[in-house]
Amino acid sequence: MKFAFIIDPLSKLNPSHDTSVALMEAAQALGHDVWITQAQKLTVVNNQAWANLEKVQLTPAELVEGRWVVSERWYAISDTVSLPLEDMDAVFMRTDPPVTIPYLYATYILDYINPKKTQVINTPTGLRRANEKMYALQFKEVIPETIVSQDKLTIQKFVEKQGAAVLKPLGGKAGEGILFLEAGDRNFNSLVEISTKWGYEPVMVQTYLPAAKEGDKRIILLNGDPIGAVNRIPTGSEFRGNMAVGGRVAATEITSQEQKICALLKPQLQQDGLYFVGIDVIGGYLTEVNVTSPTGIREIDQLNGTCLGKDVIAWVENPRNS
Repeated sequence: MKFAFIIDPLSKLNPSHDTSVALMEAAQALGHDVWITQAQKLTVVNNQAWANLEKVQLTPAELVEGRWVVSERWYAISDTVSLPLEDMDAVFMRTDPPVTIPYLYATYILDYINPKKTQVINTPTGLRRANEKMYALQFKEVIPETIVSQDKLTIQKFVEKQGAAVLKPLGGKAGEGILFLEAGDRNFNSLVEISTKWGYEPVMVQTYLPAAKEGDKRIILLNGDPIGAVNRIPTGSEFRGNMAVGGRVAATEITSQEQKICALLKPQLQQDGLYFVGIDVIGGYLTEVNVTSPTGIREIDQLNGTCLGKDVIAWVENPRNS
């Protein structure tokens, strides 16, 4: 089979952390051809989606004494060729957020792939539907108290009622721009003004969950079913557990409450064509649904001795029997 990955430049990826690299290594290990491209290299010609593609050969990372060891030259790429994406058996759309206008245009181009010929993961319509912060709002029985607003007074009243809250930009990633808000903070007005771009952009504000000190759990879902999890624990004075801001990772189990959350999400995820998803759970509450380029596989494999990438590729090989 042929697999195409729409990713950020390969030179900017971290092979010891990035899930995209883990998926490409798994596809290669299972005997498939691996191709790469970028969102700005997509076009529509004769009502078909095309891409400028490079075939890639990877030197897989190795787990040595609990750490990923990567070769200095861990990839080699071929000359660029222009091909219709329908020549591929599967296309993984894994460009990192934020979801910008060019990103949305790329999903419109991906609409011109015949889904009967090529599976797109995640589907373009699903990516457009699922803002990674707001998608969780439809599952109100399992999320913390939450508002979305650009109005300072509305946000202030919410924080005063809750005592403490977490503000999240709707387009952020990896913990970027997340703020801890407390009633009476003398910087409150400035924090909200900057975050909302002076009332122009809405933000999400959630009640602060004290359980965040114990970790922010990332659970990987494949076709709606949980296949692995990792706990991300804040370090030092940082209240965020994201790995990108220095959160410590630890092995963890998926609790019965988290299984219920996954079961609740599964029908909607399947309906929206969101096959590979990472959800964030704190203290038994769903906080985010990550669909653009969810990560965590490297850390889960490192801690548990698994190879989740091969599970994902095996599902793509025969999704209807999963």
